[in-house]
Amino acid sequence: MKPLILTWKKNLALPEIVLLIANMGAVTDDEVIRKRLLIDGDGAGDDRRINLLLKSFTKWCNSPGTPEEGFTQYQRMLGTLAQCEFSMGKTLMVYDMNLREMENYEKIYSNIEQNITSAHEKIAECKKDIQRAKRIRKNRQEYDALAKVIQQHPDRHETLKQLEALDKELQQLSHIKENVDAKLELRKKQFHVLLTTIQELQQTLENDEKSDIEDASQESPAGNSE
Repeated sequence: MKPLILTWKKNLALPEIVLLIANMGAVTDDEVIRKRLLIDGDGAGDDRRINLLLKSFTKWCNSPGTPEEGFTQYQRMLGTLAQCEFSMGKTLMVYDMNLREMENYEKIYSNIEQNITSAHEKIAECKKDIQRAKRIRKNRQEYDALAKVIQQHPDRHETLKQLEALDKELQQLSHIKENVDAKLELRKKQFHVLLTTIQELQQTLENDEKSDIEDASQESPAGNSE
């Protein structure tokens, strides 16, 4: 995780800094620091200010000037020291702000990782749902096709009725066949009796005819003798 990179532009005097902060009003501390860092430099002036303070302090200690000049120089050193303290506090604030930014970025990164993991899980679950939906759709299509085939045939109850009707009709036809067979057998027997009677009658007629012929032939010689 990269820390927040801030750039300082230039240095301001303490009164200007105080005026800048006072004019910001209800602006948050982070915004104040950001704006101040955009206006101020990158800390390069702090070393110069400290060196100047040391030189001024050495000069002030060794200066044989009047008390007024020494007091004026003393006030300048206090101002420079205040600027150094302010710069140090500003640096600490920037450091703390960077730490907060890093913590915030780590939280954001962690949230992003959690969201990515959750998204992968949701994608996997959606893929499972899609496969399940495809399987259900395929089963439904097969069911519809089978239902259409079944609808083309009568239902079981109707089929049973038709089978019962066909069975009754078959039984009736069987009885009719038996009756017809019995009548046919009876007619065969009657016809056989009739044929036998006809044959006997024919034989009787033939016998009678032969007998008549014989009688006639016997009567003819007797008449001739008379």
